[in-house]
Amino acid sequence: MLYGFKYLAPRTRADMTAALADHAGDGRILAGGTDLLPNIRNGIMRPAFVIDVKKLPDAALIAFDPKEGLAMGPAVTVNDVLRFAAARNKYPTLCACAHELASHQVRNRATVAGNVVNASPCSDMAPALLCLDAEAVLVSAGGERRVPFREFFAGVKKTSMKPGEYLARIVVPAAQAGATGGYLKLKRIRGHDLGVVGVLMTRKDGRVRFGVSSAAPTPVLVDSVKESDAPDEAAAKVLAAVSPIDDIRGTKEYRMHMLGVYVRRLCGVAI
Repeated sequence: MLYGFKYLAPRTRADMTAALADHAGDGRILAGGTDLLPNIRNGIMRPAFVIDVKKLPDAALIAFDPKEGLAMGPAVTVNDVLRFAAARNKYPTLCACAHELASHQVRNRATVAGNVVNASPCSDMAPALLCLDAEAVLVSAGGERRVPFREFFAGVKKTSMKPGEYLARIVVPAAQAGATGGYLKLKRIRGHDLGVVGVLMTRKDGRVRFGVSSAAPTPVLVDSVKESDAPDEAAAKVLAAVSPIDDIRGTKEYRMHMLGVYVRRLCGVAI
């Protein structure tokens, strides 16, 4: 489907926030474009302005600081994370989720910021960012604010971002470096596919957390599981926190069953 729009490529934060303020109702941000461009092509979205975030200084910067932690700009791709040694060594669960996102080719374009701003319940990056206490640094003409990802997701395709804001940086705190765990994702086919359900478990300093995708209107963090809980107890706590639905990829009952299976498997892994 052919559709015309105006393309803007701000090169400073001031220009970016001004463009967003001017086009809060008819503009869309372009990062990797793996969701936005197909939606425009299919007529699902019809923005008058597409505002490219990639020209901003440090937009593609990924860096680790021993005090702040891992910082990722809005144009950092999923494969950038997988290639970054500090991410692989210090945040292996983040990379475990990243590796399961789509195909290698898509990961070359898809950004971490775009994956979470899209706010899909089946987001692959969200479980890791939830379990690792990551924060979204949101910028607008009015200034900057930090929102923990546990408060970021507000519903299906909805976030707590305000009009005129953009996700300028994702920060995974240094305190979560070294967290271990595993990610299990159920797909309808072998290889690349959207998740029927996904479960991440992290363990750090005796604290166990689970991040769940495709099982509620938003990705879910479950931090009530204790390290001493038996696998069945852990599974019961995770299942009590989710509310899956029937859809084209699977039924509610199947999702609940597989969530229990995956939680028990992850609890049985020596990590």
